[in-house]
Amino acid sequence: MRQFWVGIAGAILVSACSGTTTQPQSYGHVSAALQPLAGCGDVERSMRNSMLREMNETLDQALISYVQGGGNCYGEGDYASGASGAGGGANAPSASGSTGEGASQVSGTNNQVAGVDEADFIKNDNAFIYVLGGGKLRIIDAFPQPETHELSAVAVDGVAKKLFIEGNRALVYSSLPPGGTADPSQVPPGSYGYGECTYGYDCDFVGDGMPTKISVFDITDKAAPKLTREIKLSGSFITARRIGTAVHTVLHDNGVSFPGLSYWPDGLSYCSGTPDIPAAVAAFQDLREKNTQLIMSTPLTDWLPSIVDTTWNAGVATTRSGLLGTCQGFYDSPRSDGNGFLTVLSVGIDDDSSLSTSTIVTRPGAAYASGEALYLSVRQAPDAYSGWYPGMDGVDSASTVHKFVLSEDPPRADYVASGVVKGSVLNQFSMDEDNRALRIATTTGHVPDPAVHSTVSVLQQEGQELRTVGVVDNLAPNEDIRSVRFDGSRGFIVTFKKTDPLYVLDLQDPTKPAVLGELKIPGFSTYMHMMDDNHLLTIGYDADDQGDFAWFAGVLLQIFDVTVPSQPTLLHKELIGTRGSSSEALTNHLAFTYFAPKNLLALPMTICEGGSAGTYGTDMTFSGLMVYDVNVADGFHLRGKVAHPNTSDGTYDSSACSNWWTQASTEVKRSIISDDYVFSVSESVIKVDQLDALGNDLVSLPISN
Repeated sequence: MRQFWVGIAGAILVSACSGTTTQPQSYGHVSAALQPLAGCGDVERSMRNSMLREMNETLDQALISYVQGGGNCYGEGDYASGASGAGGGANAPSASGSTGEGASQVSGTNNQVAGVDEADFIKNDNAFIYVLGGGKLRIIDAFPQPETHELSAVAVDGVAKKLFIEGNRALVYSSLPPGGTADPSQVPPGSYGYGECTYGYDCDFVGDGMPTKISVFDITDKAAPKLTREIKLSGSFITARRIGTAVHTVLHDNGVSFPGLSYWPDGLSYCSGTPDIPAAVAAFQDLREKNTQLIMSTPLTDWLPSIVDTTWNAGVATTRSGLLGTCQGFYDSPRSDGNGFLTVLSVGIDDDSSLSTSTIVTRPGAAYASGEALYLSVRQAPDAYSGWYPGMDGVDSASTVHKFVLSEDPPRADYVASGVVKGSVLNQFSMDEDNRALRIATTTGHVPDPAVHSTVSVLQQEGQELRTVGVVDNLAPNEDIRSVRFDGSRGFIVTFKKTDPLYVLDLQDPTKPAVLGELKIPGFSTYMHMMDDNHLLTIGYDADDQGDFAWFAGVLLQIFDVTVPSQPTLLHKELIGTRGSSSEALTNHLAFTYFAPKNLLALPMTICEGGSAGTYGTDMTFSGLMVYDVNVADGFHLRGKVAHPNTSDGTYDSSACSNWWTQASTEVKRSIISDDYVFSVSESVIKVDQLDALGNDLVSLPISN
């Protein structure tokens, strides 16, 4: 073993000493297809192999750092503490309410795919609102709207995060901090969005690192919900989808921490003046062998994902424990690309006996679901200790894509195939399935990297392989993707560095995807919504051109005409505020409410004035919900505003004007349009206003007590 690792170290040092940073030579080609693991022994071997890979790669980087920067007294602490991370881990009318009375027109969750419901902290039908607030599941009687009031509030363990409603069942997700309850000293106030990544430009889809609890309630009597099932899981919540009565949840368990591992040799000082390379190679080799012994000898059983499933029938509890501990339905990546676990859990919201899991030994990633399949995209990078993918030679950033076929009766997510594409996805909208072909938009690199560019790949399943059958490569060189929307045979992509090129793609023939048209304008869109078959309604940021780059500025609403794909045109735009202005809808589509039956757009908004050329505005002039009349002929017309001040005394705190563009946040989180009324929802209150008299609150219902 010593001879092997010294060989690797020597090759790395040649590169380091020559001043180059070329990618390490990988050891042969590997398939992206997952391999089933026969039992817990195989799972443990996979975890150890993955940790060996991570440990050696981390030590390689530390050794390179020593050679390139030795004697300058920086960097040692990063490795000595193990800080590298190795081992750590569509708006549509809703169904009628159970009372038989309710609104005739009401908006619902803004789902990416029709018929595929996405978990959120609020749900509604035409008579009731179901919301998580103040650590409780609250059922609100919302019809008639001016008489909106709370019917019931049931405490939920931990930090209540998301829910689904189907028929007379409510399924609630919560995170369980240490101690099992939401200790204010350990988690931020409130529950919304804690640890959540919805727009992956500078965050990863890893969850909050806390165990998850699923609570299922019978809400037949909405004044007295009854708990029927609890599922406690060791993994943290990433995302979930409901198709009919089947709920599919993606969770991530951190890998083994392997206490005692070290990432810097004792006695080797960064402050030694001239680096002693032979001594460093020997010291790192000794450390590799000590770490290897620890990794191979540490017991792993307690680190496997676990489930405790409890149901109640006539007051009698039945518990099933350790269902994942049997290691059935586990899969391994040929590259050993992570010593954590990514699990798809499937249950029936109305069937307390149903439960199925599929688990990959890997890192977490982004998820997308159609009505038939769920796809997981996991970022990959080449290294010196595992193979690399055919067709990806010379590529230093790739993503594996794993496909699971979904079923409702019984609820299951069965792994079927994998593929690999260049680059990484921005978010769930970067993926879309049409006629069983997956279209995926990725970016390689990151602005201001001069080599940054984007790729659109079309994958089709052939056996266990998601094979690339069509590609548009080198799209928008020097820019990265800021938003994507697929619509049948067309695709729309916005990239940015200084301007916003809107690309229109022809995807009719999966084997011949092509760019049909392009439009360059200032600013960029972070979310695109299909207003109708030929028009895009978007939200994003304006930009201040600075020559080689551009500052993001105020919030920008736009309508694009794509009737002629080769000639996309900008019809209308609306600029709101200056730099520092923000909307929750900029990075979370669930906050975007476009209600086509009434041609209304409702948006959470913080408006800041006085900003320019990279300077944030210092005067907050509004915090709350803005409602626009919007149509293709006339563009945007502000109907009115509902104020939600961001302080307890009803004033505006301008310190919130320092929002970074990828961290968009507002006091209002969601909105619901119901007949001639709008509900504006923050973490603490639901307000009801008439659409023709916005700002004159009819109801202000606290939801945080």
